[in-house]
Amino acid sequence: MSANGSSEPTCRSEVRPSNNTCSQQELSVTASVISMTVGVLSNSLALFILVKSYNRIRIKSKASFLLFASSLVVTDLLGHLIIGSLVLFVYGSHKKWETFDPHRIVCSIFGACMVFFGLSPLFLGSAMAVERCIGVTRPIFHSTALASHHMRRLLGLTWLLAALVAALPMLLWRPYKVQSSRSWCFFHMEEPKDWLDVLLPLLFSMLGLLALLLSIVCNTLTSCVLLQARLRRKHHCRGTSYHIEMICQLLAIMLVSCVCWGPLLIHVVMMSIRAKGEPASFSLLVVVRMATWNQILDPWVYILLRKAVLRKIFMLIHSCWGPNFHQLHRWQRSVLRSSVETSNSGAGPPDCRCLGKLPLPDTELKCIT
Repeated sequence: MSANGSSEPTCRSEVRPSNNTCSQQELSVTASVISMTVGVLSNSLALFILVKSYNRIRIKSKASFLLFASSLVVTDLLGHLIIGSLVLFVYGSHKKWETFDPHRIVCSIFGACMVFFGLSPLFLGSAMAVERCIGVTRPIFHSTALASHHMRRLLGLTWLLAALVAALPMLLWRPYKVQSSRSWCFFHMEEPKDWLDVLLPLLFSMLGLLALLLSIVCNTLTSCVLLQARLRRKHHCRGTSYHIEMICQLLAIMLVSCVCWGPLLIHVVMMSIRAKGEPASFSLLVVVRMATWNQILDPWVYILLRKAVLRKIFMLIHSCWGPNFHQLHRWQRSVLRSSVETSNSGAGPPDCRCLGKLPLPDTELKCIT
């Protein structure tokens, strides 16, 4: 999805100013190759981790989550491969669209891929957030009503909706347009001809913002419920450990999507609302490049925010705060011992109740006689 900001289709070495153009094009091609390579390798590693976890897991709710997560990584991987190949093809053809694409077939495919691989991660992220919210807040309904085939149908519907939005410009005879940088295709947003030219990009941005808003609401609700259950000790630590792992991953995905896609979606809304104005190709190119980082950062959420990695981070923090932590435990044991001695010095039968869940030695967990 990386594109060059220069509007020159070719490079000429005879004239001095064209050397700057050539260097800019070489820099853009290098950036596209690096982005494509890093994205493919990151998504491949994340997909290997998720498939391995999916084959090993026996918990139904986590299996549904891993199905959506694996689909999200596969979508990002295909997006890097297809869009990156199109970008390299355009640069290899010196951006002469009139020569290699006289019927605008490549431009239509390019624009449709930009929309599809842009909306699909947002839709999948919101579907994952809704699925986790139902699984945490309504576990009985989730286990009985939401079977595995329902999850697969929901997954297919998210891809179908993204594909429908991507195909609308061709279906309504509003083909995608080569942007001013001549390195990518998108909606016709500069000086729209009629209301359809305004509606199509506005529909794209509003659906993306709606998916982000749904993810924020569901993830916030799920996090609050899990935190409340954790404080009240209604669930065992083993039962909520995988919930906490998934919530950490969902919150990270939501944060990455908001930071990467938020500027582009808002910028498209602003350009769609105004009927006329100065061309904003450079600012649009900048926010598009920001959006490409979403497909690069998404797989690292699953690579880094795993339970094993989180446990190592917790142990590292515990080792850094170890002296203060052990001092606090010694103070708690001394206070508890003094309170027990005070209660035993008074009249009344001995108390054999459990002394809480403090990590006390075995000698201190015996009943006081």
